[in-house]
Amino acid sequence: MNRIFIYDTTLRDGSQGEGISFSLQDKLAITLKLDDLGVDYVEGGYPIANPKDETYFHEVKSLRLRHARIAAFGSTRRAGNRVEEDNNVKALLQAETPVVTIVGKSWDFQVRSVLKVSLDENLRMVADTIAYLKSKGKEVFFDAEHFFDGYKKNNEYAVKVLQAAQESGADAWCFVIRMGGACLRK
Repeated sequence: MNRIFIYDTTLRDGSQGEGISFSLQDKLAITLKLDDLGVDYVEGGYPIANPKDETYFHEVKSLRLRHARIAAFGSTRRAGNRVEEDNNVKALLQAETPVVTIVGKSWDFQVRSVLKVSLDENLRMVADTIAYLKSKGKEVFFDAEHFFDGYKKNNEYAVKVLQAAQESGADAWCFVIRMGGACLRK
């Protein structure tokens, strides 16, 4: 039977609004409330971003969640880094969450102008990161950043990025549109 899973980004995306600043206690209380509501996945934030997020991942382990699975959010390995030596990837593993969401560029323009790497290197960055996290027993969501812009301009490459994620073991692919979006699971 098909089922809709709810993936909540309040603790990361929701905290980026003007005038919003969640304390550690706020984040833990929101996590408990989302769990009470039956939310399947709670994205806790970016463990390498700041001490509060790092502490959140330590503290959330003590909560007795009945339903929600906690996800750590981060990016693919940096260009030129070995995935097992990448500080971002290390932080994601140190968060000790069952789920990791990886954001990766899927628009060739962003790959060249922001990451300043070749299109092939970006595909390797996506594949290496997901495969490594899967080898560590993680459920991995892939956030295909700028997918729709990328698809509009170079659909072949945008699809290659999704294929790289799929072939390396991603459990779901996420597409965000202005603070909203959807993820597709295998």
